[in-house]
Amino acid sequence: MTATDAPSDKYHGVWIIFFILGLGTVLPWKAFVTATMYFISRLKYPAVDGIGTVNGTVVRGNNTQLLQSIFSNAMALTGMVPLLIFTCLNPFIHQRIPQKLRILGSLSIILVVLLLTTVLVKVEVAPVPFFCLTLVKIFCTGSSIAIFAGSLFGLAGPFPVSYTNAILSGQGLAGIVAAVTMICSLATASSQRDSAFGFFLTGCVVTLLANLSYLALPSMAFFQFYTESNRPSTSSGQENRSVGTFSLTEEEDKPVVSVVTVVKQIWVIAVSGTLNFTITLIVFPAVTVGVKSTVAEEGGAWNTYFIPVSCFLLYTVMDTAGKSLPAVCMWPGADRITWLPILVGMRVVFVPLFMLCNVQPRHHLPVLFSHDSWYILFMILFALSSGYMESQCMCLAPRKVARYEAETAGAIMVFFLALGLVLGAAISFAFRAMI
Repeated sequence: MTATDAPSDKYHGVWIIFFILGLGTVLPWKAFVTATMYFISRLKYPAVDGIGTVNGTVVRGNNTQLLQSIFSNAMALTGMVPLLIFTCLNPFIHQRIPQKLRILGSLSIILVVLLLTTVLVKVEVAPVPFFCLTLVKIFCTGSSIAIFAGSLFGLAGPFPVSYTNAILSGQGLAGIVAAVTMICSLATASSQRDSAFGFFLTGCVVTLLANLSYLALPSMAFFQFYTESNRPSTSSGQENRSVGTFSLTEEEDKPVVSVVTVVKQIWVIAVSGTLNFTITLIVFPAVTVGVKSTVAEEGGAWNTYFIPVSCFLLYTVMDTAGKSLPAVCMWPGADRITWLPILVGMRVVFVPLFMLCNVQPRHHLPVLFSHDSWYILFMILFALSSGYMESQCMCLAPRKVARYEAETAGAIMVFFLALGLVLGAAISFAFRAMI
């Protein structure tokens, strides 16, 4: 079978499902991140005459604010650690657990977590149990997303490049939804609980839709064609082998995929993906979120919306646009793979550029790009290049290996991208301190 023999993707149904599944890989985590201030507000002890009380016991001093002060760091750590662990295990897990069980199982866990979180918005829980329960939910969500994302990119490996782009575009839309939610909350002055309830409920709907969409895939001829082409070819003598009345199954004929062998074939792409995310996370959002507008009037609306619009919304929109570009033009492409790390490495120029913007507070470096327009220009190019290079890496890796190794390649790439996230987040502290 060749791509020219493929049936048409009727009504672009498979593409749309891949888009929805991509949305489902990011939106649950964005729900927790966007609702950070809601979680922090729930961790405040009820006060009596300025002194915190817990079950009638007086809590003095800074203890009343301890959980609030450590929540953001605890959430980041609890989310990143399982993400890194399970993306590392993904290449081995997918060879032992059926794809359907991995995808539906992880989506079901995410749905249960989001439903529980939505219900708890309306239920009063003491700060300490609420803190612990929230971290458990974040751990479960991070683990499930890691397994789901690794399986999904592997599933898309045998399909044309535009179907991997569909997943990435869905992920980009999740970021846009989160940024717009933040802006709408500011504009309407909605309570943190109301905003969190609406966003978690949206996450539930999207996750349920992702579950149902995945179940619809096997009935589509276009999906069946590329799934069949992903199976390793066997000789005619092997296809009908039997012992007595027992026929050998497809799983028994399927060769074992060596993770080491796949890594050797895609290591340039994998390192490029890690470097791309490391550069991005060094400055976004640790540095970029600290930039102050120099043109807004004191107390003006632009002061309020400058970071939500120019940082978060602009980044997600341009990042999504960058992820979509390889579907139109992919360069350097599979034939010039050595250009990939060079192009990614060139993105390091954005680190000093953002550090020399009007980041406040600052103690060491001068401000060379004070006007808001410089910051916006840098953000457009920064986000566009980040999305484009990420899409290049995720599209090229499954195509550098045999078709039956594509899922392993996809799982490996998800690990290297997660590694870039962790490295970038860790290094960002040092670069923020340099300013």
